[in-house]
Amino acid sequence: MTNFTPVIMRMSAAAATTLLAGCSVGGMFGGGNAAQTQTLQNAIATPAAVAQAQSSTLPAIAIECPPIRVRPGGEVMFYYGNGTTGDPKALQYQGVIDESTRNCVVSNGLITVNMGVIGRVLLGPQGKQTSVNAPIRFAVERDGQAIFSEKYTIPVPIAAPVRSAKFVKVIDNVAIPYLGGEDIVIWVGFDTRG
Repeated sequence: MTNFTPVIMRMSAAAATTLLAGCSVGGMFGGGNAAQTQTLQNAIATPAAVAQAQSSTLPAIAIECPPIRVRPGGEVMFYYGNGTTGDPKALQYQGVIDESTRNCVVSNGLITVNMGVIGRVLLGPQGKQTSVNAPIRFAVERDGQAIFSEKYTIPVPIAAPVRSAKFVKVIDNVAIPYLGGEDIVIWVGFDTRG
């Protein structure tokens, strides 16, 4: 096995020497004129210049992005089959939510949200399925009122001999009207109701 340490140390020393030499030759953005340097050091942005720069920038991203939460009771689903519930030996499969996320763009009185969830389906002792449908609901509440709610059925193929599989669902461009100060929450979870 070859020892590369001396070569790396020599290269690092050479790179550092070059970098320091570059810093000592004039200014970084020009010829090092002392008058220009003094002007730049004393430059102060006026409030009007700051306002103009802010108005021409891209919309704020995730400044007021609502939190995403897993709805209580919606973090798991169980399927026992044959009308039996609660008996672990009769379990055919279960689903779990591993992760949820969102990102937002805030602009012109709207929060545009992309939201997603990652989960798994695991076969139980009685599970022989090769595919399971995961019913996932995304919802958005503003001040306790639902303003968006959509259920998605996600097919999750399970290939033998593995007895589990991951699923991912992403919803793009959900527009939420926003005035400022509202309590907005994004919910996600399994929805096994009819």
